[in-house]
Amino acid sequence: MLSRCSIRVFLISIISIIASFIPTYPVNAEEALIPFEKFVLDNGLTLIVHEDHKAPIVAVNIWYHVGSRNESPGKTGYAHLFEHLMFQGSENSGGEYLELLEKAGATDLNGTTWFDRTNYYQTVPVNALDRVLFLESDRMGHLLGAIDQAVLDEQRGVVQNEKRQGENQPYSKIWESLLRQVFPVGHPYSWETIGAMEDLEAASLEDMQTWFKTYYGPNNAVLVVAGDIEAKEVLSRVEKYFGDIPAGPPLSSIEEWIPLHTSERRELIQDRVPQERLYISWASPKWGTTEAHHLEIARAILASGKNSRLYERLVYRDQIATDISISGYAFEISGIEIIEASLKKNKDIREAERIIREEIKRLVDDGPTSIELKRIKNLARAAFIRGIERIGGPGSKSAVLAENMVFSKDPSRYQKRQEDIANATKKDIQKVLAKWLSRPPYVADIVPYPEFKTTQERINRDEVPATSSPDAAIFPSIQQDTLSNGLKLLVVNRPTIPDVKFNLIFNAGYSSDKLEKSGLASITMAMLDEGTNKLNTLEISEKLDLLGAQFSAGVGLDTANLSIAALNENLDESLKLFSEIILNPSFPIKELERLRTQYLTFIQQEKVTPISMALRLLPGMLYGNQHPYSQPLTGSGSEKSIGALKQKDLQNWHKTWLKPNNATLVVVGNISFEDIKERVEKVFRNWQSEPTPEINIPIVNAKNNDFLYLIDKPGAEQSIIMAGQLINPVNNPNETAIQVMNDVLGGQFSSRINMNLRENKNWSYGARSLIWSTRGQRPFIMYAPVQTDKTAPALAEMFREISEIRDENPPNENELKRIKLSRTLSLPGRWETNSAVIGAVSELITYQLPLDYWDSFAKNINNLNISQVSEAAAKTLKPKELVWVVIGDKERVDKEIRNIGFEKIKLIDAEGLSIN
Repeated sequence: MLSRCSIRVFLISIISIIASFIPTYPVNAEEALIPFEKFVLDNGLTLIVHEDHKAPIVAVNIWYHVGSRNESPGKTGYAHLFEHLMFQGSENSGGEYLELLEKAGATDLNGTTWFDRTNYYQTVPVNALDRVLFLESDRMGHLLGAIDQAVLDEQRGVVQNEKRQGENQPYSKIWESLLRQVFPVGHPYSWETIGAMEDLEAASLEDMQTWFKTYYGPNNAVLVVAGDIEAKEVLSRVEKYFGDIPAGPPLSSIEEWIPLHTSERRELIQDRVPQERLYISWASPKWGTTEAHHLEIARAILASGKNSRLYERLVYRDQIATDISISGYAFEISGIEIIEASLKKNKDIREAERIIREEIKRLVDDGPTSIELKRIKNLARAAFIRGIERIGGPGSKSAVLAENMVFSKDPSRYQKRQEDIANATKKDIQKVLAKWLSRPPYVADIVPYPEFKTTQERINRDEVPATSSPDAAIFPSIQQDTLSNGLKLLVVNRPTIPDVKFNLIFNAGYSSDKLEKSGLASITMAMLDEGTNKLNTLEISEKLDLLGAQFSAGVGLDTANLSIAALNENLDESLKLFSEIILNPSFPIKELERLRTQYLTFIQQEKVTPISMALRLLPGMLYGNQHPYSQPLTGSGSEKSIGALKQKDLQNWHKTWLKPNNATLVVVGNISFEDIKERVEKVFRNWQSEPTPEINIPIVNAKNNDFLYLIDKPGAEQSIIMAGQLINPVNNPNETAIQVMNDVLGGQFSSRINMNLRENKNWSYGARSLIWSTRGQRPFIMYAPVQTDKTAPALAEMFREISEIRDENPPNENELKRIKLSRTLSLPGRWETNSAVIGAVSELITYQLPLDYWDSFAKNINNLNISQVSEAAAKTLKPKELVWVVIGDKERVDKEIRNIGFEKIKLIDAEGLSIN
């Protein structure tokens, strides 16, 4: 007997191949090959009867309109598991279903589950019809009393072993990946019908009872009886056995969901298989559509039989593959097309893919020949005719009637399929292929997993090997000069790859914005590549791509920067474009309005995202609302300020700050100092110096803080705790000790705060402290997302950690040793790429550090002693000055926070305005 419900009929079942060729030539109603009578019982059961008196047998085929697409993530495999339960006997059957039918001489006895339906079928001698109808009706109306925990556990084990058996087959790994990549997360076809192992394990008896009550009512079923019977007699018997079964609940379902992918997805999968195999897959039209029927012809022309184009090309002529096939499945709300090619040993899988795409394109461009069309239509017609010789089983008369009734409410809908196939033209095939198989596909390579071996020699693993003394990390030398127009030039020659990176840094960032124009610096810099006097935004983008160049703009509190990466062979043209963007931006109003909308959207998102919400508000709390650093640390400004900006504002900011005497150009790459200086002088010769304003960053005298800010986020399962205070600027004599102190407290994964809240107490996914670098006083920030019920104790722990590191529990020698090793041994890796080097040099300019800073960095770290780090903690951290912000569910955290000592709580909104 066939496996009761083999989900992996995807490509291996001959029945699926036959079923995919149901189309026939057009026929009139009176010429229908499967005449029938249709009845609907009062309880909603649809009965279809077909009389076929060639033999004294009768087929009973019942389809329930439920499959794996009625499941949900976390509850997969239910449809298939329940199909198993349906064979265990019902309340009045007196035994298991299969045994009772086998004793009656049943053939074609089986059941299957698929994405959109579950069916049960059997063919028996006519004299056993009453037995079949009794048993089918008994399990529809009287099943649950026979299903207990023992039966569920038994069949759960059977299904799990079926899953293991399927997954143990070569190439089986493809199906989970393929479905997930063709159908997006949440799509009901994105998981296998057999389900996930953990979901099967978790399925309860109550789950199965709910499944049955929901989907196994007569109103969700189609019953087909075909054979040596009379329709009216069958109706009488069906009413007798099924008429007293009540209808199930009303149901709803998605009618169409065909994914549209805009990019290719590629995957490499290792498996213990003998040869490489290529899979290419697309989403395709749903069941019953003319396009789905036309795709059947296209598939057959490409890969059905030895005369097909891909078989002739890949297997016969080029002998790259041992086999090639295309399978297509038109499901109820979407379809899927799958090309599968097995490669001969040592053949190029990319060459096979190229040929497949080439042949598809050739069929799109030239269309099929008349001989190909005739051959495929005749094969399809023959397959259908031979399938419906039988009254029962897959592809039979009863199956065709049931399928068409379930999916279209019309048992004769199969005739449309016949007509579509018979009437298909050359242009139809070209059109359907161009539409569906020209879209970006999912491509997977399954490659043989190598046979690895171990050495016989065993090593001593009692001790972890010590590391030897590393070579000193040497930062590359920096050459500098000032050009004739006042532009400072710093160059690092690194002859590694033929690429040169430029970073132009201006002494103006968010802090240059007036408070009523907050966000102006950010949006001005973002607008520079949106159009110039000569080029629009699309032309700029195209020129960059043609040159192989990459452009970006950025803004911080103190500086703004423009960067371009250029290939050596296109250096002059790239620099010319770079200067065009810098010197001649047009700030087109159309693009400004587009960016304005984006910024307003960003701000709205920031105001509902806890971390960014805090980063918007904390600067004003630390510096005061009139300070240049009081703007949101995100740089996005406010809705009011962004909404009020005019084109003239951007033009004025550009004119004021983007001057050569207010800038430093950092260059890193495969070029000499003399060469790049000459090129830069030439390209920026018309860029003139002008005086620029001074940005005054006043010193803030912090005061003790005795209250906490609370932002209510009703229903939040997490609270965000953030605390901040002001500390010295980056350029200070104790900076190395301050950085190491912060690493001990919260700057690294193994820091005190993170190990406490994440690893020891499991209250948070990660807790950290950081120092926001600025030229002036800068924010020291601690933050931790914690589960809501641990908000108050987490606050207490964070306050304890920052207090104790100053006095009771200062940094120790083990912590200092770990951080010294971490910071110094990582330097070669940190400085590996040109991007890393230009970032390190730019850091010196941004924070006004000496150019030899990195030369002595490792030495300064290694020379630190524990007293210096402890002193940095004691002098830098001021627990009483910390400004605390909590974003969480006020109803659940307010009382607990007050109980640990934060009695003064100020309730504020996302704008920072008091609301209590």
